[in-house]
Amino acid sequence: MFFLRFEYYDLIYFFIPAFLIILFYRFKFYKYPVYSYSLTDFLAKKGFSYKTRPRKVLFFLRLFLLIGLSLLTMRPQWVDSRSKINVEGVDIVLALDLSGSMQAFDDLRDQRSRIDVAKSEAIRFIERRIDDPISIVIFGKDALTRCPLTLDKRMLKSIIGELRLGTIDPNGTSLGTALATSVNRLRKSKAKSKVVILLTDGVPTEEKIDPETAITLANRYGIKVYTIGIGNKDGGYIKHPFYGVQQASIPIDMKLLQTIADRTGGYAFRAKNPKEMRQIYSKIDTLEKTEYETDIYNKYYEAFLNFIWIILLLLFVELILKFYVWRGV
Repeated sequence: MFFLRFEYYDLIYFFIPAFLIILFYRFKFYKYPVYSYSLTDFLAKKGFSYKTRPRKVLFFLRLFLLIGLSLLTMRPQWVDSRSKINVEGVDIVLALDLSGSMQAFDDLRDQRSRIDVAKSEAIRFIERRIDDPISIVIFGKDALTRCPLTLDKRMLKSIIGELRLGTIDPNGTSLGTALATSVNRLRKSKAKSKVVILLTDGVPTEEKIDPETAITLANRYGIKVYTIGIGNKDGGYIKHPFYGVQQASIPIDMKLLQTIADRTGGYAFRAKNPKEMRQIYSKIDTLEKTEYETDIYNKYYEAFLNFIWIILLLLFVELILKFYVWRGV
């Protein structure tokens, strides 16, 4: 099934008011000039028209031409929404911790917060996984799906870039619920390889689904879990409004993260600083690739030529009417 979309659809918010103003002026204020000739009958016999209907027809032809040119600037595209193609990749869920402790940082030379580092490296990872459908799950006191599986990398990067502490209640770390939510995104996947990348810097708090249940669900659906613990044994650093940079004790349950990875066939990593975070994502990027058929991949075809032909046809019709049918209008 094909349908039309516009790459730069935001321009419609400029064009609609502009066209409304044009139409309002045309029908409310504009008046055609009236001329009196001593040779009126002679000119009429020669084919020069003085009727207003042809003028209205020519006006609307020009209006449609202007609309067509405006739509052309919005880059029209045909979308084949039901196409199925073979791609090589895995279905991946990125589960990101947005608890309050993610505001800490781990390197005095690079004082970006853990969440900023995690977002930056997640975006780099997405850019490298060209053929992989990716979903985003966020968690704090609870967990929710921020984006279902998609191959729209621009949208994924935009969503991750907009994540902030406070997007979800940061007063907790629902690790088991986050893993179960991630499994739920993949349970209907037809891919032979399904992966969850679970990133956290804390210890699980009281939650709806315990980690043990989440591990069982992951195994039931054949999902590997790669866990990333952020921070070193000494904790991290926080910026105090009065005392400046202070060291803080932020425990990580690496034993649980190791258990989750081992029992689901994945690997557990510990990122002690931003540099190690990048290395970990690079290592995960070497995941196996499996060829399979998917129907969530949209093919886009430029509709530029279609609009050009329509515009040229309207222009040709206007010229014929003006110079050969309604001469003098």
